[in-house]
Order: sequence, then structure tokens, then C-alpha cells
Amino acid sequence: MPAEYKGVVPETEHARETDLGFARIDIDRARRTGDPEVVFGEGKTPEQVVATLRALHRAHPDRAVLATRLSDEARELCRRELSGAAVDDVGRTAVLGPPPAPKGSVAVVSAGTCDLPVVLECVATVRAFGSRAEVVGDVGVAGLHRLLAQRERIAGCHVVVAVAGMEAALPSVLGGLIGLPLIAVPTSVGYGWHLDGLTAWLAVLNSCAPGVVSVNVDNGFGAGVAAARIARCAGPGAV
Repeated sequence: MPAEYKGVVPETEHARETDLGFARIDIDRARRTGDPEVVFGEGKTPEQVVATLRALHRAHPDRAVLATRLSDEARELCRRELSGAAVDDVGRTAVLGPPPAPKGSVAVVSAGTCDLPVVLECVATVRAFGSRAEVVGDVGVAGLHRLLAQRERIAGCHVVVAVAGMEAALPSVLGGLIGLPLIAVPTSVGYGWHLDGLTAWLAVLNSCAPGVVSVNVDNGFGAGVAAARIARCAGPGAV
């Protein structure tokens, strides 16, 4: 790792940011919003990812800090350089530090195994942001009995994230089965001309089931943040 990324430049006068030279880390964000800044790995070198995670961990030593969309090389360097980091090759995430005590629970429900990268990005986010994630996988509507068999388990959570590609019917079906906050994540999965997830996204936006809201295509992170914050308000110990 280059020497200039080994240390951390001292914080600004008001201790609201840490200047790494290539990035200004918002170390005040946890105070303002309740959650630390998250590292978006795309476009960053492996060394920059590690340096940023290290700076965030230094600012928040008692709770988890998260990096998403990490390349193979960045994940490997995280394993070597950051002791104790939990690295997920499928979800392309790294978490450094202890997660907060969970408040509330989020059911992360996926239509198929091919949605797993988005699912695991969401799961890592939910846990880093202080809620419990319950994964219910491979229950797409082509085998509706599989979903119905998991209905009570899903309904036992405080929030549902529904991850689905192709025609993205899963969020609408869930919206007709349960009365929980439901966040849809359309994915860029499907045969033929699925327009990189646009087909799934438009289907979700036009859902007949009331109460279904959506994040952008493949945005497991965004869904995880929203779901965890809702669950924290609903779960035991919420104010």
C-alpha cells in the first residue's frame, strides 16, 4: 500500500471531516443522521478503499463501517490489511467493526438465486445500520407455494425488502399478502431484452398492490438503509 494512504491526515478544525488527500471523509455524519458514511467502492483503487475504511473505523471504533461495490482486488486487500473485516465476495461488501445491537427486523426476500448479489448487499447494509436481517431466498412467483410457505416468517418482521428481476411480480404479490412497509428492489436479471432492469423497475412502479415503494435497479444498499431505519423505529427499544 502506498505510504501516503497509510496514515490519516488530522481532522479539520471543527472535527467534521478527515482529509485523506483523495477524499474528504464525513466523520460527522453519524452524529447528524445516526449512521456513519459508507464507502462506495466503484471507481476507487483498492488502496483508497482500505484507507477510507480505516479512517472511518478510527472515527467510529465502536460500531461497524461499511464498504460496498468492491472489486476483487479491493476485497482481497481488505482481507490482508484490515484485521477482523468481514468480507463478502458475492455481495461485494466489507464491514469493519462491531455492528450495533439490532433493533427491529427486516425480511430480505428474493425471487431467485441469481438475485443473491443484491440480496447480500442489502443484508450487510441492514446489519451494519443496526437491524436484524432475515433472508428468505428463492421464493419467486413461478413457484407460488414456496412463497406462501414462508408467509408467516416474513410477516413476523417489521419491514420487507423484496428483490426480484424479470417481470418483478414478487413485490406486488407480497404487497397483497402482508401489511408491512415493503421496499422493492428491481434487479437487472432476465432472459432476452429486459433493458438492464428497466422492465422490472417499471413493473414495480405500476404495482397494483398499495404500499409498495421502490429503490433503483440493483440498489440493495439503498433498500437496506431505508429498511433498517424503519425497523429501528418499530423494533423493541425504539423511541
